[in-house]
Amino acid sequence: MGTGAVLMGAGVEVLPMTQGVRAELAVAGGGCPVAALSGDGETTVDGVTWTRANDGTVTEEFRVPAETAVDESDGELADASPVMDVGDERVYQFRRDAADPCACEVVEELGVPVTDVRAADGSLLVTLHVDSADRLRAVVEDLRAVAERVSVRYLVHGGTDGDDERTAVVDVGRLTDRQREVVETAVEMGYFEYPRSASATEVAEALDIDVSTFAEHLTLAQSKLFDGLLAE
Repeated sequence: MGTGAVLMGAGVEVLPMTQGVRAELAVAGGGCPVAALSGDGETTVDGVTWTRANDGTVTEEFRVPAETAVDESDGELADASPVMDVGDERVYQFRRDAADPCACEVVEELGVPVTDVRAADGSLLVTLHVDSADRLRAVVEDLRAVAERVSVRYLVHGGTDGDDERTAVVDVGRLTDRQREVVETAVEMGYFEYPRSASATEVAEALDIDVSTFAEHLTLAQSKLFDGLLAE
C-alpha cells in the first residue's frame, strides 16, 4: 500500500497518487447572481445548470425551497421566472448576457467534467473531475481571475495499487480561515518545496505574524488535515 502526504498549492490539497481528482470548489465573489441569492446564510441553491444561445445570452436554471422569494431579488434574478415545482423545491429560470463577468462563465469554459453546481453562504460550489493535481491548480487560477476567493471544500484523489483502488479525502472545512491562509501562503511562497524557496521567517513576515504564531497555525492545520485523512 502506498503512502501519501498532504501538500497545499494555490489553495489546492494535493495527494501524491494518480488516476484523477474529484473536488468541490467554493467560489466566492465571482459575480454570480445565483451565489448571491444564497448569501443570507440560510438559502441553499441546488441544481444550477445553464445553456447558451447563438445570440450570446445564457439561460440558467436553479432550484430553491419553494418559499424562497426569488422575485424580490435584485439584479439579474429580478426577472427570474418559476418553471415548475419539484417536491418542496421550485425551479427558476432566468437569462443573462454571456459577456457579463460571472464564475459560471469560467466554469463552462474550463473544459473539465462538472458533475454538480450549487450555491450556499454566498459562494458558488462546483464539483468537478480533473486528471491531475496540476490541472486542478490551473482550474483554481482560472476561477480566481473573476472571484475574490477560491477554496477547496473537499478533495477525493483516487489511484490504484495493484488490484485495489486507493482513495483519499481531504476536507478543508476543518480549517479556520486563518489556518487556511497560513498554509496557502506557505505553499505559494515555496515553503513546502525541496529545497525550500522561503523560510518560516519569510512566510511569517508576509503574513505579518511572528514565527511562533506561524508555526502554531501550520501545525494545527496539518494536524486537522491528517486526522481527517487517517479517519477515512
